[in-house]
Amino acid sequence: MYAATSIGALVAAGLGGWASKVQRYGRAIALSGVAWGLAMIAFGLSHTVALAVLMLIIAGAADMYSGMFRDSLWNRTIPDHLRGRVAGIELLSYGLGPTGGQLRAGAVASLTSVRTAIWSGGVLCVAAIGGIYTLLPRFAGFNVATYDQSEEPPAEPLTIGECRV
Repeated sequence: MYAATSIGALVAAGLGGWASKVQRYGRAIALSGVAWGLAMIAFGLSHTVALAVLMLIIAGAADMYSGMFRDSLWNRTIPDHLRGRVAGIELLSYGLGPTGGQLRAGAVASLTSVRTAIWSGGVLCVAAIGGIYTLLPRFAGFNVATYDQSEEPPAEPLTIGECRV
């Protein structure tokens, strides 16, 4: 079971050629995240090992597609002078996100059950994506075909004291 998400990611990467035709990255990221959340709900509610493994494979594929679309979105929209800062935030997210999720799951499992901890995490994921998608209309409507980077206001360099970063 431990390798199932990696298998899903590997399969998604091998079959991901269709993703190059997607132009609405915000929607694709949201749908990938929702697919991961729904797979976690089904995993938490599954009663057979075969279904559990299948849901983990689907979750791994959804996570891979989400990563592909996030990378594509960032590569097209983040100005060169901000890439290092954004990469740092991304690294922090990758480092703290899973740990925070494990903390939440452990707390829920200690109060209820492991199954509830798993499927409730999927529910929270889907709900959070719905909220973010609603609150960030530019993200939701992002279309690479119509994106004009010249519309973005130029960013001011960060200054700390007298140092420009």
